[in-house]
Amino acid sequence: MATLSRWCRWKSATFMATLATALTLVTGVSVALAAGATGGAQASAAASAAASAASTKVTSASKVAANIATTTSATPSGIAPAMSCAGLTSLDLAAVVPGVPFEITSATELAAGNNTLGDWAACDVKGVIAPQIHFEVKLPETGWQANYLQVGCGGLCGNVNVGSAPASAGCVPLTSGAFAVAASDEGHYQGGGLFSADPTLRADFGYKSDHQLAQAAKAVIERYYGQAADHAYFDGCSQGGHQALTEAQRYPADFDGIIAGAPANNFTALNTFSHAWTAQSVYLGGGPATITNADLAALHAAVLKGCGAPTDGIIADPLSCTWDPAAIRCAAGQTSTSEDYCLTADQVTTLRRIYAGPTDENGKLLYPGYQLRGSELNWAGIITPATATGASGDISFVRETLRYQIFDSPQPTLTYKDVKFTAAYYKKVMEPNEGMYDATDPDLKAFKAAGGKLILWHGLGDQHIPAVGTMAYYKAVEKVMGGSAATEGFARLFLLPGVAHCGGGQGPDTFDALTAMTDWVTKGEAPSSLTTRSVDSGGNTTATRPVYPFPYVAKNTTGGPSDDAGSYTPVRSTAEANLTLNRLGSFRSGYETVGNWVHGKWVVSKGRA
Repeated sequence: MATLSRWCRWKSATFMATLATALTLVTGVSVALAAGATGGAQASAAASAAASAASTKVTSASKVAANIATTTSATPSGIAPAMSCAGLTSLDLAAVVPGVPFEITSATELAAGNNTLGDWAACDVKGVIAPQIHFEVKLPETGWQANYLQVGCGGLCGNVNVGSAPASAGCVPLTSGAFAVAASDEGHYQGGGLFSADPTLRADFGYKSDHQLAQAAKAVIERYYGQAADHAYFDGCSQGGHQALTEAQRYPADFDGIIAGAPANNFTALNTFSHAWTAQSVYLGGGPATITNADLAALHAAVLKGCGAPTDGIIADPLSCTWDPAAIRCAAGQTSTSEDYCLTADQVTTLRRIYAGPTDENGKLLYPGYQLRGSELNWAGIITPATATGASGDISFVRETLRYQIFDSPQPTLTYKDVKFTAAYYKKVMEPNEGMYDATDPDLKAFKAAGGKLILWHGLGDQHIPAVGTMAYYKAVEKVMGGSAATEGFARLFLLPGVAHCGGGQGPDTFDALTAMTDWVTKGEAPSSLTTRSVDSGGNTTATRPVYPFPYVAKNTTGGPSDDAGSYTPVRSTAEANLTLNRLGSFRSGYETVGNWVHGKWVVSKGRA
């Protein structure tokens, strides 16, 4: 299918432009974006994956491209609509979903050539859920296979992006119209945090809107086709990953399969302590930036050398690298040059802090994560500014959250400089609205009991949301759910070496988790690996690499080409398996809150839904 490389790649021009716009709205900075388990069960999965690597796994970039090309031709006839597209606007659906009043504002025919999801014509439905959650649903006119896919957004949301699905590259059912697809703006229309001054909009963003969209979209689907969807899936990255985990934790029956990429699920601490720490580290003492974008290439080269990276420059297991920036401290009287790069004392301090993460006065982490070595090239625009007097993205992320989202009333003068890294300030920040925003509950028993399946994924070069936090969350889930073997039966984590936030970076970042998820849900086939690809601007695959379920990493044990997935086998990462964090907070249950208007007063109480 000619549209596959153009539209089905999750890192499409449309998606990346939208993400760049969202980041710019939130940060005020223009950002340029580049186009498994432990125990016997995991050992068995690893052995199986290793064996298949030599026989059945794709063994070259050309074979991957050829396979994708040959599997895109078949388009099942699917389930036909039971009514006209235009007829949807005449339906009175306000009371169809109890407690979720909504209406359809438009329903128009969308030609296949104008559909960014694939080569299929759709009924493009737009509507509003009270009070102001704008949504869009694309309903295939042919090819529908009774599947529903809900996609998340990025940044602080504020726009409806139903044009792409983050982890669906090469997913033939999606490009051929097997899924009805929906998304919302989470109840507000702008990329900053000002909307959170309204408690209703705060709750809609924090936990409500995605559940309400799922209910409304499913109702629209049932009316249009005359039957309900058989299976429902969620796919999101960043804020979309946050939305995904919120659904798994609070509304376990909404989706059969959930894909959560680079989740901002520890929302409160991420957008205060994590971002403020890196900002205060880069701008030591409130002065000029000690590290700028100009430093990153030479710094990254030093890190690769210090970590013993292979010739392809991708560190497969960065958690195991403990390289100290002091190794390249400038000698007395030495000046750093491009040929002989070295660090000043302040730069060493900056980097040590960034790699260590935010800690309080007792050395306890205030956010469960820190930047991994090897991520440096991805810092530009988020962690480091273009010039020493320029602003980083971290500064603006903190500003929006700290001023409007953390406290019950706006604090419009606060900046990253006001964040204090103490146990007392941690309590002050977390208590008001952690329960409204965060999706850090490790108890997924209800989701598992409902038959739900979860694929977590995270780029190890993520410059915005450190991947360590997702590893720590997954380990907490394992602990609550009865160990790694019990957890991997319904949830698996995949880590992508060299990949930046939701894509880009130096490692292969294009992959199809959606097909893996549908196979898991409908056939019971859990993914033992995912094949990731590097794709050039023309849509051509230039490299392939497998990723395995945490805590296994892909190592080139065959001596084959580094750009060939067949060269790799799974090796258990001791650093990942033994990860522990000396942390002030914890992944726990019972912290969640809900908000409702009661007799004209906004009342917040404990509860998931």
